[in-house]
Amino acid sequence: MTENRQPGPAGRSPTVADVLALPVLAGGDPRVVTGADHVDRPVRWVHITELTDPASFLKGGELVLTTGMPLPEDPAGVRRYVDELAAVGAAALVIELVRRYHRPPDALVQACRARGLPLVTLAKDVNFLEVTQVVHTLILGSQADAMRRTQRVHEAFTALTLRGAGPEDVLRAAAEMSGRTVVLENLVHRALVCEPSGSTAQAALTDWERRSRTTPATDRTGVAGPEGWLVTPVEYQGESWGRVAMLPNPPRAPDTPGSPGTPGPPDPSDTSGTSGTSAQTDPPGTPDTPSPPSVPDPPGPPGTSGSAAAPGFGPEDVTVLERTAMALTIARLTHPTPWERTAHRNVLRDLAEQRHRSPADARARVAALGLPAEHAHFVAVLADVPSQEDAGAAEIRLSEGLGTTQAMALVGLLSPTRLGVLLALRPSRPWREAVERLSRSALDAAPGATVSVGSPAADLADVARSFREAARVAEATEPGQPLPVDRSFHERSDVGLRGLLFALRDDLRVQDYAEQRLGPLLDHDARHGTDLVATLRGYLDAAGNKTVAARWAGLSRETLYQRLRTIERLLGRDLESGEQRTEVHVALQALDALRGR
Repeated sequence: MTENRQPGPAGRSPTVADVLALPVLAGGDPRVVTGADHVDRPVRWVHITELTDPASFLKGGELVLTTGMPLPEDPAGVRRYVDELAAVGAAALVIELVRRYHRPPDALVQACRARGLPLVTLAKDVNFLEVTQVVHTLILGSQADAMRRTQRVHEAFTALTLRGAGPEDVLRAAAEMSGRTVVLENLVHRALVCEPSGSTAQAALTDWERRSRTTPATDRTGVAGPEGWLVTPVEYQGESWGRVAMLPNPPRAPDTPGSPGTPGPPDPSDTSGTSGTSAQTDPPGTPDTPSPPSVPDPPGPPGTSGSAAAPGFGPEDVTVLERTAMALTIARLTHPTPWERTAHRNVLRDLAEQRHRSPADARARVAALGLPAEHAHFVAVLADVPSQEDAGAAEIRLSEGLGTTQAMALVGLLSPTRLGVLLALRPSRPWREAVERLSRSALDAAPGATVSVGSPAADLADVARSFREAARVAEATEPGQPLPVDRSFHERSDVGLRGLLFALRDDLRVQDYAEQRLGPLLDHDARHGTDLVATLRGYLDAAGNKTVAARWAGLSRETLYQRLRTIERLLGRDLESGEQRTEVHVALQALDALRGR
């Protein structure tokens, strides 16, 4: 019957609400009298019964169908009947109001309401055998589909492991497969990787440490904590290293009663059959159909229940999370860089390049790594080191050193030889003192390093500007350039004309300018073996004082005058003109920058 296809999402067992929405049952005009909050319970089988003790044939999760014929006459017997169904875990009780009853007995309604058992009435005759055929087909189909989906999960994580995927790739795959946010944290509740799904990093990570600490650690996969996270431990070399958490999706607004696929509430205007004790004259003709043991109940995650308050994690979510943990364990063995360092690197790069989705997301990610995101000012520091080996060693030493001094910072490589540091300081703490201590540590870890600093940022959203400034300072600082006398780092005020030209040395316009202004003089020196460029340099360094320039060069004044006239002729410039002399001086500084002098 193609018209009775499953109305719920593919790959999960149909719920009571799904079954009631099927045409084969919808034609009976179903009404949920009690337990409307529990119609999301999964249905694992359908059981037709006219016995007074059907619970002895049930295993839990069955949708019980009855014409009402076996119900006891006395209220105590009705309560016992309902208690047994509820105790065994029946999904719902469906009673047909056609033969014995035309309205549900009050004792039955009260008993079902007291036990939270969904009671559904059918106002019209329904073919129970056809219901079992349709629903069982759906259940078996969903189980087969779940097996296929589980196999795809295993194959996907196996492929990730074989290609050496890192933690970001693993969690991204988990979030895509589950449609839920997945977070990896370490033992001290630092959120190292977050892959949001259907939400933002801000929503997932805000106040992360407190929320995580209220979610108890478990030694196996299970739902824990006040928010109902699905968590599983992650091990490294036989010891627990952290855990991965799958967060429940935000609750949806409830469906409007009477909408497709949602059974409506009892109709208060339905006054048919007011006696409630009408005897049935036709034989029921509906045999008992006990649940076959060959159809197992799909295992749910530990700690979950079928109640409406449960976060709704299914067996496939458990499989995804456990395979995620396994892939992370293998990735930890094959990736030598500690993931805390990788997390710092990723966040630093996103901050420096403004790759975060929003300032709120950036604050949440930084706070989840233990750095204050508010009520602090921030300073970006770059340390350019001579080699990749020096960079790795400096990263380790700076991370460990900052930890011992209680300084709050993110430390990570931004490129193979560039180390980035983001210092978070109390508003009252002088930033120069903290940067000086940091830069000396960097120089101790990597002699020959160049430390560049941007100006402080009052807000995390302004950190990218501080990183840009530090990068410009680094670009304008030549290797081996002497440090200022009062500190061990370079800042914007240190960038003079020479530094500016050094930063722009790869610009074709600067190269063309130097060539146009000095090319004839360079060509003359090359052809004749002279060194007029050195004479020009000495003259300009002496600020145009010919006597001083002659003394520095060891030349007579007449010889210096003659050489200067030759230089003016070759360049077509009047060196007595302040403007033209400045032009030549800038060209000479650009030449030095191009030659790396």
